[in-house]
Amino acid sequence: MTGKPPMIGSLGATRGRIIDLIRRSPITVTELATRLGLTYNAVRGHLSALERDGLVRAGETRRGGTRPAVVYELAPGVDDALSRAYMPFASHLVRALTERLPPSELDDIMRVVGARLAAEWPQPHGTLPQRVESASALMAELGAPNEIETDAGTLRIRGVGCLLAAAVQDRPHVCRAMEALLTTLLATPVRECCDRGERPRCCFAIEATGVPAPNAPPS
Repeated sequence: MTGKPPMIGSLGATRGRIIDLIRRSPITVTELATRLGLTYNAVRGHLSALERDGLVRAGETRRGGTRPAVVYELAPGVDDALSRAYMPFASHLVRALTERLPPSELDDIMRVVGARLAAEWPQPHGTLPQRVESASALMAELGAPNEIETDAGTLRIRGVGCLLAAAVQDRPHVCRAMEALLTTLLATPVRECCDRGERPRCCFAIEATGVPAPNAPPS
């Protein structure tokens, strides 16, 4: 899957039921209304919101009855986004790889993974600070709120949490993947400075010669 990942967010009860029914089998608005005990227009409103969030899409048109009916289906990638198995799987996978591979080889693998992940999103443009702003926004969108710090020519994206907390603790190799992802996106070297303690927090440093320190007087 490329481009912007679907946004799951916090689905309300009705939209959650719609997603569940569509996962079972593609379905029309009329069929959804009958199953849910709602009006046609109410279901259309929910589907419009789910389409906007990238969760469902209009599929084929089903012939028959008084008029053709559009069949709704899950958007590509939504099954992955709904799965709760990825993080436990990633955590055990990293643990198994850590036990079997030398650190340098595992680092190389993680950097390859990070570079491939970078292809899922558009390359940011503009000056380095502007590109860092874009990378910061992407990390926040993926679930890691953060702030950008500027200190003596170094930009840091410092998270208030960690995107891969379950897999990271005491294992720096996972951070190498995010380091490579940001290096690829920003087209400049990025160095991880993450806190891998009891509550892991992302941190990535980007050298930016010429960027003034905070509150520095204008030249």
